[in-house]
Amino acid sequence: MKNILVAIDFEGGANLLIDKANEIAEKFGSKIWVIHVAAPDPEFVGIEIGPQSERDFRATELRSEHRTVQHYTSMLRRKGIKADGLLIQGATVDTIVEESLKLAVDLIIIGRHKHGFLYKTFAGYTDAALIKKSKVPVLIMPLG
Repeated sequence: MKNILVAIDFEGGANLLIDKANEIAEKFGSKIWVIHVAAPDPEFVGIEIGPQSERDFRATELRSEHRTVQHYTSMLRRKGIKADGLLIQGATVDTIVEESLKLAVDLIIIGRHKHGFLYKTFAGYTDAALIKKSKVPVLIMPLG
């Protein structure tokens, strides 16, 4: 197992995912790719960007997300694990699948949050969609 992709969101539980990836990487000498898929640019999905304040807010948000991804990769490197971080804008499942193929990933690790009926109805399950589309094994960690 050479490459592990850990997909994190910022709803909590990323430390659990990183710890599990670290445990596996130590056993197999794997490299860990920490990825966060940010919401796509509004223009990409056909929405006007809006005033400059909206663009500034989005840029600040992306910088913060990037710093968080880099924080996790730095933690792993300090433990002697090869790690790189990626912040990519796009559709979550499709982006994870595309990156897993580009990076020749052997395992994808994601978390599953407990959500209510309405969330499930409108947003669906990222993990179920990922399992359907992925060409590599997916480890799903319950996050509460």
